[in-house]
Amino acid sequence: MLGLYLHIPFCAQRCVYCSFYSTTHGAAMRRRYATALCHEIASRASCATCASEPLSSIYLGGGTPSCLSDDDLRRILHTIYAHCRIAPDAEVTLEANPDDISAARVAAWRTMGINRISMGVQSTDDTTLRLLRRRHTAAEAMAAVHTVCDGGISNISIDLIYGLPGQSMAAWQSDVATALSLPIQHLSAYALSIEPGTPLYNMRACGEVQECDEEMSRAMYDHLIAATQAAGMVHYEISNFGYPDHMARHNTAYWQGHPYLGIGAGAHGYDGAALRRINTPDVQAYVAAYEASLAADVPFDPPHNDEYLSPSERYDEQVMTGLRTTEGIHLAALSDDERAYLLRQSARFVASRHLALTSDEHLRLTHEGIFISDYIMAELMWDA
Repeated sequence: MLGLYLHIPFCAQRCVYCSFYSTTHGAAMRRRYATALCHEIASRASCATCASEPLSSIYLGGGTPSCLSDDDLRRILHTIYAHCRIAPDAEVTLEANPDDISAARVAAWRTMGINRISMGVQSTDDTTLRLLRRRHTAAEAMAAVHTVCDGGISNISIDLIYGLPGQSMAAWQSDVATALSLPIQHLSAYALSIEPGTPLYNMRACGEVQECDEEMSRAMYDHLIAATQAAGMVHYEISNFGYPDHMARHNTAYWQGHPYLGIGAGAHGYDGAALRRINTPDVQAYVAAYEASLAADVPFDPPHNDEYLSPSERYDEQVMTGLRTTEGIHLAALSDDERAYLLRQSARFVASRHLALTSDEHLRLTHEGIFISDYIMAELMWDA
């Protein structure tokens, strides 16, 4: 299973909670970036990882990929299909904001091979959306979901955030009920994390907003799990829920340690063994490096760093990613020493019923364990 991730680091405006790398450059820089992106795809598509198997998933994330013009998106997808082998049933996801969606655009995206839309809704309350500096209203978001579905892309995922400043349980219950009434196949729901350097972090420091208390956030999560289960969704990862056969293939590959190629400024990639590549998160440096390579008539290799994971770092990653999934950590995938160490470290959490050891040799979080998952993961690390 091989994935391709493309980072599109552009937004019309920054949301107050967002800590991902993105910029607000205009159309001219976006066009130059799309050109550079196409050349990185072409120059790296012959790597050993890409040559080994076809792409099972393509994910355009950001930022806001839907803020690119259709011409630029078409060029990018055309380059991928021209230089990479694509599995016939590949999952091709575009992250989109509701205000970028129209019937005409959905039709265009379908012709490009896009078959899954991940939409940032975040809330169905207009006051909350204004606080978050989202550009859409609740009504526009609901209409956008129907527009995508009516346009022939039925594999739709939406994002919601809970634990927001001033958010009541009633408001969250309304968010979840509204989401489950829509023609979606997948739901991602995240507890708000107030990150340093974000406007929301500064707003909290100035007393403009008050963080949701932990007890309320837990109650909201409990409601989310119960409501999605009642609707027939599978809770397959801490923050992700999908109807059967609609779990996000691309992200699942991350959690299972499969290789993926990262293209674009700020994109990460992994060879599935020990090498992690991180492209420098700087749009201007990325575009300048491409234009310099063009002038010198050499293949484009953007500024990046390579990290080689040690055996203990690989073990730690297996713990962190495996425990995020309801399947858990597959003990057979570990070395004998790693397995013995993990069983020793986890024994007290199994005894306290925060972890469960299944009959098929998987170690997974229980419902109670989810709420102290960060602590449990830290205690299971190799150097804990």
